[in-house]
Amino acid sequence: MKIFHTADWHLGKLVQGVYMTEDQRFILDRFIEAIDEEKPDVIIIAGDLYDRAVPPTEAVELLDEVLAAIVLKRNIPVVAIAGNHDSPSRLHFASKILKDNGLHLVGQLSTEMEPVILNDQFGEVHFHLVPFCDPSVIRSIFDDSTIKNHNQAALKITEKIKENISENVRNVMVGHLFATPHGEEKENTSDSERPLAIGGAEHVDARLFEGFHYTALGHLHQAHHLGIEKIRYAGSPLKYSISEEKHNKGFLIVNLNEKGEVDVERRLLEPKHDLRVVEATIEEIQNHDPSEDYVFIRLLNEHTVLYPMEKVRAIYPNALHVERKPINRLDTSNNDVTKRRDQMNHLELFRSFYKEVNQAEAPADSEKLIEEVLHDVLHEEQYK
Repeated sequence: MKIFHTADWHLGKLVQGVYMTEDQRFILDRFIEAIDEEKPDVIIIAGDLYDRAVPPTEAVELLDEVLAAIVLKRNIPVVAIAGNHDSPSRLHFASKILKDNGLHLVGQLSTEMEPVILNDQFGEVHFHLVPFCDPSVIRSIFDDSTIKNHNQAALKITEKIKENISENVRNVMVGHLFATPHGEEKENTSDSERPLAIGGAEHVDARLFEGFHYTALGHLHQAHHLGIEKIRYAGSPLKYSISEEKHNKGFLIVNLNEKGEVDVERRLLEPKHDLRVVEATIEEIQNHDPSEDYVFIRLLNEHTVLYPMEKVRAIYPNALHVERKPINRLDTSNNDVTKRRDQMNHLELFRSFYKEVNQAEAPADSEKLIEEVLHDVLHEEQYK
């Protein structure tokens, strides 16, 4: 069985105030072209179809168009789950009607957890769809007061699935969570990944999924496996923050053979506009070739640049942000230890701020002025 594994579409996404809908439409058109080329047997969307619980109309229309193109026009089944950005009840609506047409969409977890059963020339493949759920929801569904965190919730779910699992068929798990090889704490792969819990309570031990022939995960935006080739994140199809600048975006082609062994291929998708950082002086930027990429500009000019965005957008009309890159001019030859900000007094904070902004020491007259202002303010506060 040939499976396309994708996730984290985040339709309706805003990046620096810019709606990404047209870029998403472009990349999903490329995805459909790949479907026509490869002719998969099923598409997995492992959560976060939308970027927020109440998506804009354009995002809803785009999802409707894409799913209709896959399921109705090409007769390829889609199995999809809600992610932490989605509204479970909105996605789950009409799911019983939709599955008759080949769209198996699970927004809300139930105790039954019956698999979606599809067939190929070698027999049945069972897809176990587990939408994102807060541990408190799973604790309530299964009436188990011992469930306190995401790992305990995932353990409960996998135990329940395995109680009724058919060992004579191939089993695929679809989930939306933050898994690491041994449940250890790790940093997110992107700033646009919304935390699932406070601290390390969100991490799930990937070894819980070893009993499945393939585990298709969503939530983390960088495609990778978890030390085991058959437990994978597909990543998002587009870059959604500058922290994803170095990511290679696309989807996974998973070939599941008759014995349940998998062969996985990454397929990259070329975006309409790249998202990247440009570091240069304003004079260098003005000599660049024009580009419609989404860029974050870091100016290397030592002195203030007037109207920087206007000048940048003459070359990069889709520039999203302009900032000056801080230049470190601290003399560390005497190995002085720089104070932490919470250890500085008001005047030292001012000196540090002035140096960071202007890359130079504050002049004596400015220091004297700030001392006088601080004295007056603190004197006022004392008698309020």
